Amino acid sequence: MQAILVLEDGRIFRGRGYGAVGERFGEVVFNTALSGYQEILTDPSYSGQIVCLTYPHIGNYGTNPLDSEASTPFAEGLIVRELAQLASNWRSVESISDFLADYGMPVISDIDTRALVRHIRTHGSMRAVLSTQDFDEQSLLRKVQASPSMVGLDLASRVTTTARYDWSEPSEDIYHGGASGEGKLPYHVVAYDFGIKHNILRRLVDTGSTVTVVAATTSAANVLALKPDGVFLSNGPGDPEPVDYAVRNIRDLLGRVPIFGICLGHQLTGLALGGKTYKLKFGHHGGNHPVLNIETNKVEITAHNHGFAVDPDSLKDSEVILTHRNLNDNTLEGLRHRSLPLFCVQYHPEASPGPHDSAYLFDRFAKLMEEFKKAEG
Repeated sequence: MQAILVLEDGRIFRGRGYGAVGERFGEVVFNTALSGYQEILTDPSYSGQIVCLTYPHIGNYGTNPLDSEASTPFAEGLIVRELAQLASNWRSVESISDFLADYGMPVISDIDTRALVRHIRTHGSMRAVLSTQDFDEQSLLRKVQASPSMVGLDLASRVTTTARYDWSEPSEDIYHGGASGEGKLPYHVVAYDFGIKHNILRRLVDTGSTVTVVAATTSAANVLALKPDGVFLSNGPGDPEPVDYAVRNIRDLLGRVPIFGICLGHQLTGLALGGKTYKLKFGHHGGNHPVLNIETNKVEITAHNHGFAVDPDSLKDSEVILTHRNLNDNTLEGLRHRSLPLFCVQYHPEASPGPHDSAYLFDRFAKLMEEFKKAEG
């Protein structure tokens, strides 16, 4: 099967097609992780994006139900240098090509992914169309130039849950069986779903928490009516500024309950505190980003997936302490409030895929909830 990738500036890549027959539009981004392609493609934060994986050989360990971070892939398409036709792993159930075909996602392989990444790094992330159906370059170019830009898009409302639900599954040891999180004090966490990943929910359960997941548009009053010990603000796709309903709800929750946010949740928190956000040139996507914990002076290798960031200069120094900084480009990666029970980070402490250097943040959230309960009497 043929495949073609057309960027909005007219750059064209032709290769082999796999997965589904069709055409998908989105912003092209590159991810530098060496493994974890299934987790990446099923991360709701990739809604509206076509993902180029920089590692050249993808698909060799297949796919399986346990590695999905949501019930369906959310990326618009996949770009790889070489797609493995043979999956060899004891956990594999289905090849990546068949897995993506099941969900209607096209794949382009056998292109120079290094040239594509260099183009994006030079010119920035841009809109594109990936097609295994229409190969007319001018027709595709017109279509992609008419497609919506990532700036100004509220994608959280597109990927969020339609109904409230409870989550009780902890992280599992896939090699020896059993689960973590046993014997710890119970907390009730209400998690806003702006595009939440399954492993985030598992990590919250690991702290001893019972978790109730609510839609992105749920009011602060309805969240407080659930009597949570803490509120979690999840990751998610798109531009944070149009998600103004979430910003208002976060403001209404400030000081009334402990809050922990990551990724989009971090950006929304920054906006709720009166800060501003901006779009990065090509974003942070991968499992090998060095982040300095300013308070401990230790470096954490972290997993990232975001195209926007909080402007640290827009935050009030009298209210906020900056806690984490990216060592690649000095962007803000974390903050906490000086007086309120609130902290957040831009990166993904739950990994999946990625390193576990920052998993301690979930225990910090549990400690914050415990301290708040004691203070409240």
